[in-house]
Amino acid sequence: QVQLAESGGGLAQAGGSLRLSCAASGRTLSTYTMGWFRQTPGKEREFVAAINWSGGSRTVADSVKGRFTISREYATNTVYLQMDSLKPEDTAIYHCVADTSRPVQIMATMKKDDGYWGQGTQVTVSS
Repeated sequence: QVQLAESGGGLAQAGGSLRLSCAASGRTLSTYTMGWFRQTPGKEREFVAAINWSGGSRTVADSVKGRFTISREYATNTVYLQMDSLKPEDTAIYHCVADTSRPVQIMATMKKDDGYWGQGTQVTVSS
């Protein structure tokens, strides 16, 4: 079993930055693909970014490309999402995810019953 705990959410102004963290525990995650999804009320969960086990392969959604960066730190089993140039439309609950069998290129197809999901952290961007 894997537990994922997100932190770092909060309130930011448009154009500002936040860094989300996801601390993973329970199993070694050295072979897991990790990522982030976000969700706003009444909408489907939206893929944001993913990174493979080595960190050598990453992908981000077009909506955040050039503004968000995903990274991981093996020593602490932590995944980060650096969010810069924030926009009000980035407001959402951000969920950390982990999957052992899904490559980075198709992490966007991950459903709520697949892999592991964290409880999420709220990000609110004011205009």
